[in-house]
Amino acid sequence: MAESPTSPESHIRLARATDAAALGGLDRDTWSTLHAVAPRPMPPYDPFFDSDHRPEDFFVAEEAGGTVVGYIRLVPPTSLACNQHVRQIQGLVVAPGARGRGIGRALLRRASDESRRQGAVRITLRVLGHNTPARALYASEGFTVEGVLPEEFWLDGRYVDDVLMGRSLR
Repeated sequence: MAESPTSPESHIRLARATDAAALGGLDRDTWSTLHAVAPRPMPPYDPFFDSDHRPEDFFVAEEAGGTVVGYIRLVPPTSLACNQHVRQIQGLVVAPGARGRGIGRALLRRASDESRRQGAVRITLRVLGHNTPARALYASEGFTVEGVLPEEFWLDGRYVDDVLMGRSLR
């Protein structure tokens, strides 16, 4: 998988095992109930990569100087043969200082391109209902709401919907 430019200052590439510390730090630095349902990570931190979260499942956005400023995780939604035509985004993060430069959009487009390359015809994701910026980005890239699990999570003293979004890759 070749590298993909996002801007003169950054590019998208497949993650490497050596990105673990940078990606783990990015996860901790961007943690928020706006997008996370798991508790805030606390030391000692779990490894970023494990048998279920492999480097080859991630694309990273890297600045020209080598700083990792974002990532997207792309996997089959299940191990079932009957839905191997679908890919699912299970995480999209952009560092606060890198937002507004098209990095999230470039990561989404790379995930769609890679999904097509792998033979997928659909791509899906889940997003919290109150995450208006993410939902707007996904909608601008052709994702539509395909289902809502009302009040699925209790976050910061209120119920939050789990919104299922998807799009065709044809």
